[in-house]
Amino acid sequence: MSGYIVAVCISEKKGVRKSPVPRVELQPNYGIVGDAHAGNWHRQVSLLAMESIRKMQGLGLDVDTGDFAENITTEGIDLVSLPIGSLLSVGTTLLEVTQIGKECHNRCDIFHQAGDCVMPREGIFAKVIQRGLVQAGDSVSVIENTEGT
Repeated sequence: MSGYIVAVCISEKKGVRKSPVPRVELQPNYGIVGDAHAGNWHRQVSLLAMESIRKMQGLGLDVDTGDFAENITTEGIDLVSLPIGSLLSVGTTLLEVTQIGKECHNRCDIFHQAGDCVMPREGIFAKVIQRGLVQAGDSVSVIENTEGT
């Protein structure tokens, strides 16, 4: 299973939409340099498929990459089908999937606009295994998962 990166995004504060940037630097056991979610924990990097964003656009919302606070927007890869422990080659980096979806404690602006938000169900989280740079257009592919496919 493979696809490509549509956008990379960061924010200086948690709980806000992220802004697209030309490229990001990922560091092992830390995450994305300059992003508020970086640190030594299991949700260093968030990923969301462009296909999920299009679902929300289909509801009439004016949303795009970064609006769901995702760091990496992908296309062509079924992120939510990946089991925990899957390894992803993303640009020159290596990520390990640590969580699928998340509990949404406070309803975000998107939820209030649409009555729904895809990130809690369709976003995934990962930790950085190998240092590298990632930018739009880079490939993303599953190189190993816990189901052996």
